[in-house]
Amino acid sequence: MNPVPTAPTAPTVSVHVEEAGDHGPLLLCLHGVGSSSAAFAPQLAELSAYARVVAWDAPGYAASPDPEGPLDLDGYADAAAALIRERGGGAHVLGVSWGGVIALRLAARHPGLAASLVVADSSPGSGTDPRKAEGMRSRAAELAELGPRAFARKRGPRLVSPAAPGALVQRVVDTMASSVRLPGYAYAAESMATADLRGELPAIAAPALVVCGDQDQVTGVEGAQAIAGGLRLTAHVIVKDAGHLANQEQPERFNAWVLSHLHITTRIPEQESQPCL
Repeated sequence: MNPVPTAPTAPTVSVHVEEAGDHGPLLLCLHGVGSSSAAFAPQLAELSAYARVVAWDAPGYAASPDPEGPLDLDGYADAAAALIRERGGGAHVLGVSWGGVIALRLAARHPGLAASLVVADSSPGSGTDPRKAEGMRSRAAELAELGPRAFARKRGPRLVSPAAPGALVQRVVDTMASSVRLPGYAYAAESMATADLRGELPAIAAPALVVCGDQDQVTGVEGAQAIAGGLRLTAHVIVKDAGHLANQEQPERFNAWVLSHLHITTRIPEQESQPCL
């Protein structure tokens, strides 16, 4: 196993964030490769009663400025770590898909900053399979050819289950169309294409909740199982009737699992009545 390099200091990368909640533990939310902070609207609305919820637009996405040059996975992890340090240090990190890969690298690279992890509909990285890596790299050219709106119309619908309501499908498409652009999307796709975290998962000490929609057709249940099987302290749950964006498609069930995880890892007060899981 190759050791993960640490970087106590890193160049400042400017990012836009959405924040809600004024008490409780810090919950940092990292979106997928085709999204933005808008993906966490259900978490900002509901979990902010129990935690300080911060959702970023990754560098080069949505309202965040383009980075000065290409970022690799370490660069994204360092940018997320800087947000945590700005807020006093120490956070529970919730990452969806690509955001989950960043969260795992952050926990390995900056172990003192990750109080716990929620890794949702993710995988150890596309670098585990040459075909997946090539497919990830090809997306930048596809975005350049189609433009953000057509690109989102093509890719967005498969991120939710076939039974997802039309309003959710449209919201996913609109979020993607307003979030992705070059060169930021190309940098993100390359960071995912080169990622293979299987060797470093056992060294991550932060307790983790690994979540996956039962109808995820992107990273799939097998991707979640690969993460859960490699981590030392983990719980693995399946969200019924949800595709790749379980946090948006089944927010009540998803949020209930996250709150249970926060209760266990921080001893915040439990809800008087939990939503049905």
